[in-house]
Amino acid sequence: MSELTYTLVTDGSSDASLKAVLEWLLKANGVSCAIQGEWEDLRQMPRPPKTLEARISAAVALYPCEVLFVHRDAENASRHVRRSEIAAAVQAATFEEGRPPVWVSVIPVRMQEAWFLFDEIAIRRAVGNPSGRVALQLPALDRCEDMADPKTRLYETFREASELGAGRRAKLRVAMMTHRIAEYTEDFSPLRSLPAFAALEQDLREAIGQRGWDRR
Repeated sequence: MSELTYTLVTDGSSDASLKAVLEWLLKANGVSCAIQGEWEDLRQMPRPPKTLEARISAAVALYPCEVLFVHRDAENASRHVRRSEIAAAVQAATFEEGRPPVWVSVIPVRMQEAWFLFDEIAIRRAVGNPSGRVALQLPALDRCEDMADPKTRLYETFREASELGAGRRAKLRVAMMTHRIAEYTEDFSPLRSLPAFAALEQDLREAIGQRGWDRR
């Protein structure tokens, strides 16, 4: 059976939750074959590479792929600056076949947590309280990319949605819940109104069309 393989290189381990977003986008843009994705877990290497180009080289060597997703949070830089940094790192990286796979930059503004602050049902399921009734003060979707610290806002929302007492809330493993919310979110189409998400989808759509991945 034909399949499409991808590897995701991220800023940190918590960003592996972006796999759910990427696989939704691939399917939403016509990829109907099986999708096999890997997050570049290099932590078990004797000397894990630190620079972006070295991590890209190691990731593709360990997880050969047809498409390479490279994630950088925009934080206080523009998408153009981050994309230029990724392009330079891919160019500087080394590949066994001499050239890189097709690569697509993944640049949330400001952090990837901003892309998980819109689905109330997924948030409640992620904290294990799907029938919760407390009102969640979610930000307006068109303001998510303007938030100064979406990670803190998401973690606070998890705690609110749990409806636990103060002591038990403090012990919640909120970082793990980011992975859960990615799994529980069934439809990321509302994010298409966000410029950074729209830019990612456009880049990916072009790659899919050029390589014929939607015709497998």
